[in-house]
Amino acid sequence: MPYYQTWEEFARAAEKLYLTDPMKVRVVLKYRHCDGNLCIKVTDNAVCLQYKTDQAQDVKKIEKLHGKLMRLMVSFKGDAKDWQ
Repeated sequence: MPYYQTWEEFARAAEKLYLTDPMKVRVVLKYRHCDGNLCIKVTDNAVCLQYKTDQAQDVKKIEKLHGKLMRLMVSFKGDAKDWQ
């Protein structure tokens, strides 16, 4: 599972992955204080996208993408059969 080198590529790929099948996608944020690394992972069990950073300015970008994905997840309007 390689990490994306640029934020823009990762953000586009993560949003595209979510929009293809919203019911299967998971988002995980992990912060390691000892290393000062923040990692975001977006997966649907078939595709795994990862981005890692130790830069403070990237935290806002990750927070913005995470909020966007959460808003998409909350506003999902599928059929009742999609929830089973």
